[in-house]
Amino acid sequence: MKWFESMMLMRRFEEKAGQLYGQQKIKGFCHLYIGQEACVAGAVSALREGDKYITAYRDHAHPLGLGSSPNAIMAELFAKQTGCSKGKGGSMHMFDKEVGFMGGHGIVGGQVPMGAGIAFAEKYNKTGNLCICYMGDGAVRQGALHEAFNMAMLWKLPVIFVVENNGYAMGTSVQRTSNVTELYTIGEAYDMPSEPVDAMHVEEVHNAVARAAERARAGEGPSFLEFKTYRYKGHSMSDPAKYRTKEEVEEYRMRDSIENVRLTILEQGMASEDELNAIDEKIKGIVMESVEFAENSPYPPAEELYRDVYVQEDYPFIRE
Repeated sequence: MKWFESMMLMRRFEEKAGQLYGQQKIKGFCHLYIGQEACVAGAVSALREGDKYITAYRDHAHPLGLGSSPNAIMAELFAKQTGCSKGKGGSMHMFDKEVGFMGGHGIVGGQVPMGAGIAFAEKYNKTGNLCICYMGDGAVRQGALHEAFNMAMLWKLPVIFVVENNGYAMGTSVQRTSNVTELYTIGEAYDMPSEPVDAMHVEEVHNAVARAAERARAGEGPSFLEFKTYRYKGHSMSDPAKYRTKEEVEEYRMRDSIENVRLTILEQGMASEDELNAIDEKIKGIVMESVEFAENSPYPPAEELYRDVYVQEDYPFIRE
């Protein structure tokens, strides 16, 4: 039931974000997570408070799954001062330290060594926490990944590397960009425990992340998980996704991760169809409230540009 509610919030939020982008209320880049919700929901349930999350720029769903305020996330998309990053991160670079979300990152693969670094800090400080580091399938071709993998294994860092393989690096299929199409096997070159995961089933995600977390907390080092998933929309809102067929998209929609959870709930008698519909209506209300909050929030003042750049508040080299 928790998975259903969490994933429905991600889905409805992203659907509304897409509409608002079309109305030009959200500007800049906007990468939607529709179809990939189980990748976040299953991981959050398998990990614990204090663990850290870092990802690429398809990043709205991660803080939602961790419990960030939908109001603050929508306000961030609107570039408003009440956003989780004070309106300065936008769609691609939002952070929420309070829930352990260490941000979305726009440099392809840039978050991979950063995820290893966060894990190093957790190990150094003996917190018992770990870092889960998400990336897209295009990032696997970046050199920084291989350096990070080597270092993480050498130092047995408590990090779970996850590639969200939705089949396409922007508009280019994995088959056209890599000789290795079973991406999880790349981790095996470093003797890193690696496995593929059917990420259209949230239970599979939960179990795989739980196993990897147990290894990390036992001091056995990192794991590499290939979440086999799919995005129903284009790479970003500016992508018409003409590189794939309608039949392919429909095939994955038939395996929808939220529908899989809904069916399990109904088959097990955990809730009725009416009760699930009521949850959906409640979530639609939460999303509409977030839109109203964002629209009524102020833009940050000009002087906000100079804040949060350095920890030292009187840093001498900032000049207007």
